[in-house]
Amino acid sequence: MDPTEDRRHSKRQTHHINMLGFVADSEYGIPRRCPCGGRVINEVAGKEDYDTLPGKRFFNCKNYEADEFHYRQPWVIGVQEELERLTKRVEEAEQVMMGVSNLSKRIESVEEQVKILNEQVSDLNDQVSDLNEQVYDLSVQVDTLEKVCFD
Repeated sequence: MDPTEDRRHSKRQTHHINMLGFVADSEYGIPRRCPCGGRVINEVAGKEDYDTLPGKRFFNCKNYEADEFHYRQPWVIGVQEELERLTKRVEEAEQVMMGVSNLSKRIESVEEQVKILNEQVSDLNDQVSDLNEQVYDLSVQVDTLEKVCFD
């Protein structure tokens, strides 16, 4: 067999396998686009298509062909998966809101502690000021005594 033809065949097989993977990966929730790039439409199957389930709904690629490269998913499954995804997002949002509430309480507690520490620092500043005054008075007395004793 020709090496060029082998390469083309290999590339076609790789493309085929990749497309099958893309379709399989995309089948979750309500689809937005088909892996082929086509728009997804909401199709209702008529009675002639399904004798047992007339009116069954599907999410279909506009360019749908039964070659496994295009999207076709029963409506119920897509909606159910979308509800599960949205429920999970709501639960995550609820956990975040609970965390914010807990953080708010912790922030209030830290603010109270900061207020208490500020009061303590103010008291210490007053004490340091008093000590500075006492040191000044003592230095004045020492200076006076030095003048009396050494003069």
